[in-house]
Amino acid sequence: MTEIKVPEMGLVVLVGVSGSGKSHFARRHFAPSQVVSSDRCRAMVADDENDQSATGDAFDLLHYIVAKRLRRGLLTVVDATNVQPHSRQQLVRIAKDHDVLSVAIVLDVPLEVARERNAARPDRDLPDHVLPRQHRELRRGLRSLGREFRRHYVLDGVEEIDAATVSYERAWNDKRELTGPFDVIGDVHGCRAELETLLAELGYEIERDADGRPRGARHPGGRTAVFVGDLVDRGPDTPGVLRLVMGMVAAGTALCVSGNHENKLVRALRGRKVKVAHGLAESLRQLEAETAEFRDRALAFMDGLISHYVLDGGRLVVAHAGLKEEYHGRSSGRVRSFALYGDTTGETDEYGLPVRYPWADDYRGKAMVVYGHTPVLEPEWVNNTICLDTGCVFGGRLTALRYPERELVAVPAEKVWYEPVRPLGAEAGTAAQAGARRESDVLKISDVFDLNGVRTSLLGRVTVREENALAALEVMSRFAIDPRWLVYLPPTMAPTATSALPGHLEHPAEAFEAYRGDGLERVVCEEKHMGSRAVAVICRDAGVAAARFGVDDGTTGALYTRTGRAFFRDPARTEELLGRLRAAIGAAGLWDELGTGWLVLDCELMPWSAKAMDLIRTQYAATGAAARAALPAATAVLERAAARGLDVAELRERTARRAANAAAFRDAYARYCWNVDGLEGVRLAPFQVLAGEGIAYAAARDHLWHLGIADRLAAADPSGLLATTAFQVVDLASEESAAAATDWWRGLTEGGGEGMVVKPLGPVPDGRKVQPGLKCRGREYLRIIYGPDYTDPDNLERLRDRRLGRKRSLAMREHALGMEALDRLTAGEPMWRIHQAVFAVLALESEPVDPRL
Repeated sequence: MTEIKVPEMGLVVLVGVSGSGKSHFARRHFAPSQVVSSDRCRAMVADDENDQSATGDAFDLLHYIVAKRLRRGLLTVVDATNVQPHSRQQLVRIAKDHDVLSVAIVLDVPLEVARERNAARPDRDLPDHVLPRQHRELRRGLRSLGREFRRHYVLDGVEEIDAATVSYERAWNDKRELTGPFDVIGDVHGCRAELETLLAELGYEIERDADGRPRGARHPGGRTAVFVGDLVDRGPDTPGVLRLVMGMVAAGTALCVSGNHENKLVRALRGRKVKVAHGLAESLRQLEAETAEFRDRALAFMDGLISHYVLDGGRLVVAHAGLKEEYHGRSSGRVRSFALYGDTTGETDEYGLPVRYPWADDYRGKAMVVYGHTPVLEPEWVNNTICLDTGCVFGGRLTALRYPERELVAVPAEKVWYEPVRPLGAEAGTAAQAGARRESDVLKISDVFDLNGVRTSLLGRVTVREENALAALEVMSRFAIDPRWLVYLPPTMAPTATSALPGHLEHPAEAFEAYRGDGLERVVCEEKHMGSRAVAVICRDAGVAAARFGVDDGTTGALYTRTGRAFFRDPARTEELLGRLRAAIGAAGLWDELGTGWLVLDCELMPWSAKAMDLIRTQYAATGAAARAALPAATAVLERAAARGLDVAELRERTARRAANAAAFRDAYARYCWNVDGLEGVRLAPFQVLAGEGIAYAAARDHLWHLGIADRLAAADPSGLLATTAFQVVDLASEESAAAATDWWRGLTEGGGEGMVVKPLGPVPDGRKVQPGLKCRGREYLRIIYGPDYTDPDNLERLRDRRLGRKRSLAMREHALGMEALDRLTAGEPMWRIHQAVFAVLALESEPVDPRL
């Protein structure tokens, strides 16, 4: 019995003459989706799998499908004769282009068996010369298979073919089943003492041999160390570092990838011709003092190190010099070279060292990539990648990253063990590279309208149309605030279902019934302030603003609208408001209580006229002024006509009603307008703490917690700027509780208030997707939205058919994107990832939805 081992991600090429049983073998051992058949491709392009005139097109299609599958990392089996070397070479080239392994399986049956099988197929009529020719080509090609494929199998005869088994091999770099926690350690370069100090700082217990030399280390909490390579060269004790790390790897308490220095040291120890430079001489001299047995073990260890590891379900990748996303989990010389040396431009700098292409600036992968190789003064996150080589051997520090905590731990070098050719930090300190790193945070338009959409934890994929994305790009590029503050945009909110009650479009009963139908037990009704939605990003001081958001111009936050524009044109006015808000946060003790130096707050800023005065003048006041000018004059004319005996009673009554409606319309919007002087007269009502360091509070706390924080902020503000938000909790199983909330809503709206927002309170039943909030606006407020005469019976009846489905879908998608932005922000993800979700919210606002809803 022959056991055939094939890679889980790779190419399998079946080789055999027509009738050798390749298709039967493929059906027996592989899934139908894994097999790409030349006969099937011929049928797809010619409706006849025996049409030899279509062979060229069929193989073009076959090669295209194979390439697409390999690009996606899928095992692919090619069912074709493949007896000619040139046909196999095309397939091997595709595999190499996609950095996967290829395996050949030869089904070698006697020529008579192949003839009998073909004769038994009425749909296939092969000329007599075809099978002998294929058989000769197969025989000649067997000699070259070892050069063409990393691994090949020849199954000789029908019995051996039928007895063969197929098993799958995972790539050596595939350690996705290991979930950590991990401690990823940067370039050691022979600094054994510093490594011992760092391991102790990380909580590892070092094990020693009889001579007191470290031979391993173990963490009592079960953590695993992962070394990014370059254990050797330059430093004072390369053998000591190797002995310690080799012991840890052998005991299963550590993993290690190869660095370029291990790669070169292996070649030197094997007697290859290498240039003895960059610390190699120190390693060779130190190893010469060790026993031959230790040198052999060290050589075998270093020679067996692989290029990179994929860990924690694909969420973490460790490679010495980093790794582009398309190389993760792949195996080829190109992948290994990139993992060892990175990507170079082919140029050298003023120190004679290669100029490295900043691959991390373009990285868009989901996996965190941790690497070393190029010394930096400080580790810096760039697009979910981080370099941990902080130049210990050059007098810097030895740094580790705790994963998944994303916590950096570092110890200083005991001394400068090796003078660097290029001063430590010189590369990262150039203006060009600093600019490139800032550029890496910039959102690309393709990040938003990619066919894969924006992935969210709440709704999965949210797709953004290209035309909407382009419209949002125009708005953002021309009007948005400094994008480093733009971490969230508020979602739209759907109104409650249209009420059937006389004189009403919206009523609390429909909101309560909707959430009751969703299986909720309680909701909270929050007063809806009639102002403008405002998002406040506030830092404790300028140092936090610079460290957390990269803003070093002295500003400590931002206040912006739901479209990302600065709320006030005057920056000084913004800073004054943020100063009062910051003082209230401090007086309420929230900085220390929440353990954060920054907060993002969802607020309503009043009066409405503070931001919407132009809208009020052009849209609402103009309508009111026209009505006040025209309708009294019309009424006077009608009264004179009635005095002359004309029958205009009905028209006069309708005109009088329209005049009353116009007055009510003006009174409705006038309630939300008043004069302000600077911040005098401005009120800010924060109603939700969206995020702070490490926590997205919007999802982690219920609405009562948020409202309690808002009350504390208002109480701690002596200036009167901050306002509270009144609320009512409703037990949906209690008619009395619902009736009390309805009376409360009626009192708010009849007193001139806009209405309320009803939000879920408590756990949502598993599998249910519920609206994050339903707005229920008052009868008079809706006059602003639908016009002065909307309450006339005919108008009201027409408006009841409001078609809320699209609005509800939009609200759900924008809410999911908003929560995704906050999750990415608090997880420390790169700015472009946060902006991807933020930008998508604005793009969705271009969808054709009735703006009155």
